[in-house]
Amino acid sequence: MLERAMDERMLQARGVLLDLDGTLMAGGQALPGAAAALRRLGARCAIVSNDAEHTPAELAAKLRAAGLAMEESRILLAGALAVDSLSRERPGCRVLMLTSPSLIGHARAQGLRPASGEADAVILGRDRTFTYEKLQAAARAVRGGALLVVCNPDLTHPGPGGAVVPETGALLAALLACTGAVPYRVVGKPEPALFLAGMARLGSTAASTVMFGDNPATDGVGARRLGITFIEALPHKLAEAA
Repeated sequence: MLERAMDERMLQARGVLLDLDGTLMAGGQALPGAAAALRRLGARCAIVSNDAEHTPAELAAKLRAAGLAMEESRILLAGALAVDSLSRERPGCRVLMLTSPSLIGHARAQGLRPASGEADAVILGRDRTFTYEKLQAAARAVRGGALLVVCNPDLTHPGPGGAVVPETGALLAALLACTGAVPYRVVGKPEPALFLAGMARLGSTAASTVMFGDNPATDGVGARRLGITFIEALPHKLAEAA
């Protein structure tokens, strides 16, 4: 589907940024045409995803299992980018990680010190083991001056059969209900960090880059803010191309 949904702008662009869910995959399965499209685009494309749970290495393995070939170096994920940016800005800092075990391990590998008590920063991602105690610890840390880094603002995403799956933004709403209005940084789309990281990885500029994704509120808004051409992966386009 993706291969036939591509238009001339994608074929001419120096860099093509691709969303993941709803664009390359759905329900853990590759969408028809996705593998052929990735082969056709080759090294000119990178994935930019609001994924706040996996590392690029994990996602590369998932893609391979689904028949999609993508180098780990061209997979940019909000959760991993949140860790990487914090490790550059505050090397070795104590960080309360409300994330997946994989991202906690990634934080350690980047030299950060995951903490359960006092912390210099809080990274909030998709934490499947989110508890009252974690909420309390995060609220105390943030109210005490810890930097709050939010992997993405997404409230939910659709699960199998249309089931509601809570996302990072829902956990953020709970935290802000406890802390009140506090400053925080969002890494994922529509904020610029993922787009900029993707262009840097591909060596492209905003004028020579295309963003292809299914969510105008994140992929589209974020791309247009930076002057990147946005092409929406419309369901009817994909259905017609299947």
